[in-house]
Amino acid sequence: MITLFAEEKINPLIPHTVEIIVGLVAFSLLFFVLRAKVVPMFERAFAARTEAIQGGIERAEAAQLEAAQALASYKAQLADAKGEAQKMREEARVEGAAIIDVDFLRRMIQNNRWAIISRTKINLKAVNFSFQGGKNRCSCICPKIHTQVNIPEIFRCCGKILI
Repeated sequence: MITLFAEEKINPLIPHTVEIIVGLVAFSLLFFVLRAKVVPMFERAFAARTEAIQGGIERAEAAQLEAAQALASYKAQLADAKGEAQKMREEARVEGAAIIDVDFLRRMIQNNRWAIISRTKINLKAVNFSFQGGKNRCSCICPKIHTQVNIPEIFRCCGKILI
């Protein structure tokens, strides 16, 4: 037998028939086990992942739509707030101008009050009555002699208003 094996040439590129049969049986067995047990688990995992991704996309689209609505609402509120702020600024400007006008009027009244007081003092000095022989004589240039002290006459001498 030794001679038998020696006569046969061994080719390293072509395997023995037994090895081919054992390899095919092992491969078939492994293939059917993987196909029956492992592939369905991968398919379930891929389906769950796809479902999660699709659900995530739908939730993201819903959230994006809600965010767009909220943005539109906020922009409307902002526009209303800006209009209201402009109105308040205008009212404040008008009130400020009115306050300035009131302050100006107060100063004018105060100035006019002091002017009236000073004119009255000057006119009272001009109407300085002196008692001469029981008769009141006006110290103005007119020769009129006042016989009674009458308050309206103090401020009117010779038909002129002295104040």
